[in-house]
Amino acid sequence: MDTRQRPSMIAAVDLGSNSFHMIVARVTDGDIHVVDRLRETVRLAAGLDERGELRGPAVERALACLERFGQRVRDLPQGAVRAVGTNTLRKARNGAAFLERARQALGHPIDIISGVEEARLIYLGVAHSLGADERRRLVVDIGGGSTELIIGRGFEPRHMESLYMGCVSSTQRFFGDGEITAEAWRRAVIAARLELRPVARSYRILGWDLSVGASGTALAIARCLAESGWSSEGITLEGLHKLRKAMIKAGSIKRLDLPAISKDRAQVFPGGVTVMQAVFEGLGIEAMIVSSGALREGLLYDHLGRIRHEEIRPRTVQALERRFDVDDAHAHRVADTALALFGQVSADWSLGEEEANLLQWAARLHEIGLAVAHSGHHKHGAYILAYADLPGFTRQEQQVLAALVRTHRRKFVAEPFDLLPEYRRATTRRLAVLLRLAVLLNRARPTRPIPAVNAQCDGDTIRLSLPEGYLEAHPMTEADLANERTYLKAAGFKLRYK
Repeated sequence: MDTRQRPSMIAAVDLGSNSFHMIVARVTDGDIHVVDRLRETVRLAAGLDERGELRGPAVERALACLERFGQRVRDLPQGAVRAVGTNTLRKARNGAAFLERARQALGHPIDIISGVEEARLIYLGVAHSLGADERRRLVVDIGGGSTELIIGRGFEPRHMESLYMGCVSSTQRFFGDGEITAEAWRRAVIAARLELRPVARSYRILGWDLSVGASGTALAIARCLAESGWSSEGITLEGLHKLRKAMIKAGSIKRLDLPAISKDRAQVFPGGVTVMQAVFEGLGIEAMIVSSGALREGLLYDHLGRIRHEEIRPRTVQALERRFDVDDAHAHRVADTALALFGQVSADWSLGEEEANLLQWAARLHEIGLAVAHSGHHKHGAYILAYADLPGFTRQEQQVLAALVRTHRRKFVAEPFDLLPEYRRATTRRLAVLLRLAVLLNRARPTRPIPAVNAQCDGDTIRLSLPEGYLEAHPMTEADLANERTYLKAAGFKLRYK
């Protein structure tokens, strides 16, 4: 997004496994002022069939919800709305097809984020909700299909985990027939304790000063305990035990009659309470306060950081460069060349600031695969970028980086681009052309910047003009350009140079 055209209104959309949330906020002098909040229960996780594909009424509920959300934000400029999907969309085998329909319904792109990135954003939302606090905090967020555990201080998360247990998945597995029995409850808690077990010891060793619950399950439990007189503030282990007895006594979800628990929430409440009980017992928690901020608030503040260039992604790229011992000088020369080419063709190719960022980061990381092996290092680098936990990056952004690194040398293969959402493919292919040319022009690894190269484009034809006599003095570069012309022709591009 052009910093000269920063939006005055931004929005964040959270496509959770149980409910969808949207926040619309006005940006004034760099501060966020929420003007609208929308929430709808869609129970998307219930739409996953035995093959792991989204089907049936849950899909239609989700799309109808996004249509309504879209009516509120459709007129906001592209780049002003950040929408993300979480655990259910991470798991769905046909998630790409659903996301295309969802994008059309909302009117804005929708990304999928990893569990660790979800945890980071949740902590950011909680931290902004609670304000400045240097105590070490444990944040617990029980969603529909996953539970995030984060230990952090101030606005910085230090330790993050995403576990495959949530209020929807647990309810479906152990209370799917609607009955609430002591035996089913016991098995649900044990299953959650088993999921928690691999990380419980490390969390106990790290320790914390304050436990915080976030999102719908924690807020619903806290309200229920308070209105039942079982806890004066937040959630307690004693209160959870009283809630468990009351729910088992009710005997079924249909007969649940608990204060502050709506009919929609009751449908997934047993699973949420069992997961919370397991977290309390597994981590030795006695009491927990609750936060009004969670993923959508974190997404909003992270989005504001991107707009103001105060975000985490550049730090993530720097960390990867250090971790994989990248030749920093060469990587930055390639990045500078790529951005110089970008600046000359961006208007004709309709490329914006976000594309420039992705191109620059791919250029800086194009050789990280050398840490694995020289042979096929473009493939190794692409694999790392596609599957590593990269704070600040969505799954689709990681796929773009992976596609650019995978195709920066040798054959211009189509497969990496086929994995991208359709609306990203043409743009990413053009970025790949610019990265290939930047790598080629710096192949000799010169110690000084290469001479200025003039670039022009007309559709998928790109023309390069090098300084007079340059190619005669650099026959290897001329040979590389001739080979590149053949590679690009096979991919549907035309390269002209002189």
